[in-house]
Amino acid sequence: MPSYTVTVATGSQWFAGTDDYIYLSLVGSAGCSEKHLLDKPFYNDFERGAVDSYDVTVDEELGEIQLVKIEKRKYWLHDDWYLKYITLKTPHGDYIEFPCYRWITGDGEVVLRDGRAKLARDDQIHILKQHRRKELETRQKQYRWMEWNPGFPLSIDAKCHKDLPRDIQFDSEKGVDFVLNYSKAMENLFINRFMHMFQSSWNDFADFEKIFVKISNTISERVMNHWQEDLMFGYQFLNGCNPVLIQRCTELPRKLPVTTEMVECSLERQLSLEQEVQQGNIFVVDFELLDGIDANKTDPCTLQFLAAPICLLYKNLANKIVPIAIQLNQIPGEENPIFLPSDAKYDWLLAKIWVRSSDFHIHQTITHLLRTHLVSEVFGIAMYRQLPAVHPIFKLLVAHVRFTIAINTKAREQLICECGLFDKANATGGGGHVQMVQRAMKDLTYASLCFPEAIKARGMESKEDIPYYFYRDDGLLVWEAVRTFTAEVVDIYYESDQVVAEDSELQDFVKDVYVYGMRGCKASGFPKSLKSREQLSEYLTVVIFTASAQHAAVNFGQYDWCSWIPNAPPTMRAPPPTAKGVVTIEQIVDSLPDRGRSCWHLGAVWALSQFQENELFLGMYPEEHFIEKPVKEAMARFRKNLEAIVSVIADRNKNKKLPYYYLSPDRIPNSVAI
Repeated sequence: MPSYTVTVATGSQWFAGTDDYIYLSLVGSAGCSEKHLLDKPFYNDFERGAVDSYDVTVDEELGEIQLVKIEKRKYWLHDDWYLKYITLKTPHGDYIEFPCYRWITGDGEVVLRDGRAKLARDDQIHILKQHRRKELETRQKQYRWMEWNPGFPLSIDAKCHKDLPRDIQFDSEKGVDFVLNYSKAMENLFINRFMHMFQSSWNDFADFEKIFVKISNTISERVMNHWQEDLMFGYQFLNGCNPVLIQRCTELPRKLPVTTEMVECSLERQLSLEQEVQQGNIFVVDFELLDGIDANKTDPCTLQFLAAPICLLYKNLANKIVPIAIQLNQIPGEENPIFLPSDAKYDWLLAKIWVRSSDFHIHQTITHLLRTHLVSEVFGIAMYRQLPAVHPIFKLLVAHVRFTIAINTKAREQLICECGLFDKANATGGGGHVQMVQRAMKDLTYASLCFPEAIKARGMESKEDIPYYFYRDDGLLVWEAVRTFTAEVVDIYYESDQVVAEDSELQDFVKDVYVYGMRGCKASGFPKSLKSREQLSEYLTVVIFTASAQHAAVNFGQYDWCSWIPNAPPTMRAPPPTAKGVVTIEQIVDSLPDRGRSCWHLGAVWALSQFQENELFLGMYPEEHFIEKPVKEAMARFRKNLEAIVSVIADRNKNKKLPYYYLSPDRIPNSVAI
């Protein structure tokens, strides 16, 4: 009688093993086997990290094996089981791989196909077509769209983490408990003695050092020592944790009535301000989005304030970017003066602090939350709903949506919800952050997620004109590496543009993103369908780059740039100044966050800047969803390209007092998971 050797691999994460009964059935072109109990006497099967082998004898020849069915039945108490893969050695000596990488819960079952990636058009056999259809029908019941707030991209229909499908939950929920992590961070930073001291002001700038962990020769220490300098202020718009706002000024904004006479002491080329604009030396950052946003009113004992500044910057003869004019609100007038470097020291310093605070709000809510977290969740939900596990695009993207839906669900549960942690220390808490996302949706376009196009749209593409924009330089290298990789994978499975256009599952995936993620907004420019291999490659590059590189660039520098509170105040406790010559150091300190809010802020930026335990970085694909040699070779080339980028960035950073490493591929996690 024909005999098969079945090898079963159990996951190595916590609680991956099981004591339940595991049964296997084989479905072949010539028949189906009986259900076989996989069990070895006097042996503890399916332990965490185990690879177990079993001999399965069948009554008759089964032909080509098409499906493997695994069933789990209760032994004593139900425990979930994480099945990595099954390998089958046939009676003819052939090996067939069946990737799984899923949890089997309760009295559950899973039906697996072999690991070869297949488009729907490749499946001609009825049982395989049926398997494909059933998988999507099941997933569409599990992964449902939900509107969390009007105007937001739709998200997963789950009130809390435990409501999610088991396959996308964190291995350990404790690891991503925001309350626990923030509290731990405050303990690690030895600041928990201050965390409940709301309304209690610091005495002076030096007083902030009581909660600042000095780590020698780090960016955070350099920020603490140089934050008041104009060079440090300007540098952050290029290479801080929100390097996406600065744009070349082609015409002076009418709402900022600045003149050459006002700023001539800052201009170094003996040109008028208008001539400097024409030569491309003037840049602008406009925080118009914050105009009219409601400030946090959740604490009746503390008034909190927002501003909507416009900041004009200048490229000096050393090619460094420095601020030359700041107006703290959008409508010019006597009570909205334009602050200048030539003003009194504390006037100018407070104006810059207001800009830094406004930048923090845009960074957290728009650059970080909306444009990486929420966008990546949309891609993830659409993928699970419309692409079966056998589809090559599912196999490519699944690593890049790992834990994204889970972290966002946890954030909606604890962080950005009503009365959540975001309300504790942020001036945009209490609903302002919701208003901001609703406004920012009009600027969330497909083109703005295409990295090279986004850089060009802001007039920031010239390396010769703007030589110290490392975010741009490194981002373009990583974008090109990802684009090359996706193009290679696309070419393996799509022999022509017609095959792309006729892939109904792929088109349903893209349509889901457009209809539900972008709410069917034509102005977003998100495609409703893809017609060519080039379009598909670009689309996949957007998905992967957003989830990996873009998130890394705006997330992991938060402790570096935001831990020195005066450099990134999460709230301001006095309104913006309406006149010059009246600001004192005492007023500035009283405007900055109190001791309690400072501590919550510090705990947050520390926790958010940490990598996950067992982090998977860009190019790492330990789950072998692909088994074909050409794709594995493409992955190897991808890793080699990324390693070359790591070397380029490391060489550039040598001896730099302010190294830029957030887009070094060895520091870019595969997905949004923190």
